[in-house]
Amino acid sequence: MKVTVVFPGQGTQYVGMGKVFADFAHFERANSASGYDLKKIMLEGPAEDLKLTENTQPAIVAHSLMMFDKLKDLLDQKNISIERVLGHSVGEYAALAAAGVFTFEEAVRSVHFRGKYMQAATPAGKGTMYAILKQEEKVIREACEAASTEDEKVSPANFNEPAQIVISGDKFACERAIRLMEEKTGARVKAIELQVSAPFHCSLMKPAEINLKAVLDQITFHPLKFSYIANVDAHEYPTDTNPLLIKENLLKQVCGSVLWTHSIQKLSDDTVIIECGPGKVLAGLIKKINPNLKVISLDTETGFSEVEAL
Repeated sequence: MKVTVVFPGQGTQYVGMGKVFADFAHFERANSASGYDLKKIMLEGPAEDLKLTENTQPAIVAHSLMMFDKLKDLLDQKNISIERVLGHSVGEYAALAAAGVFTFEEAVRSVHFRGKYMQAATPAGKGTMYAILKQEEKVIREACEAASTEDEKVSPANFNEPAQIVISGDKFACERAIRLMEEKTGARVKAIELQVSAPFHCSLMKPAEINLKAVLDQITFHPLKFSYIANVDAHEYPTDTNPLLIKENLLKQVCGSVLWTHSIQKLSDDTVIIECGPGKVLAGLIKKINPNLKVISLDTETGFSEVEAL
């Protein structure tokens, strides 16, 4: 048997995350990598501090990789191989660390700066994100293109599942895109403005991409131990992929769309998926993309026992 391991993104964090591991060594490594007491924020909060993007991203990656080490030991004992990994947005860093591309410390440090740069990339109030429900991908793409101008741009940010696509960009361009969708379909569009600190995965994040390059340039990227599916193109990259191409994918991901739906659609129905990280958001999305796929979420009471039973 081979499994696919998936890693969640921002929004899955909660105060107390990682407490179940009582893992002093991993927490100390996370503190050292981030340069501050990330452990305290993860275990004790307050929630307002954990919600800060520069804290949220390293907390999720650290938690995911603590969990992955426990999972990998269990899979090795059962002679179960990992076929591929993939992660949702910041979860891609956890996926690549799990695949040996860079270390736990490098992943945690990188996403701390990634979060800081993304937060600072655009003035407060200029950009926003809307979840668009039950609209065709083609309609959304065309509306975003038509609503964008030289100075105000909007684009699809997250293809989370077939009935939920998030758009991101300048606030006025987002609102124009929604009106254009309504004109095209002749019906009211259900659009939910997201309570986010910045408009992620759009062209407004270009300053973050430029700053992040300096951080990633300090890291030696190693070959993949397992294949991975990239957010930016939903392509599965084999273990002989040039590691520098993986770095380019991470940089493109800052402004690019997260093609989660397209990535999961690449998987065959007999794939066993293990969600490794806080919460079980990805399991819910995956079931909406392909209900035939078996998904085990580890951050539940029965998660690891379900893996034991494989």
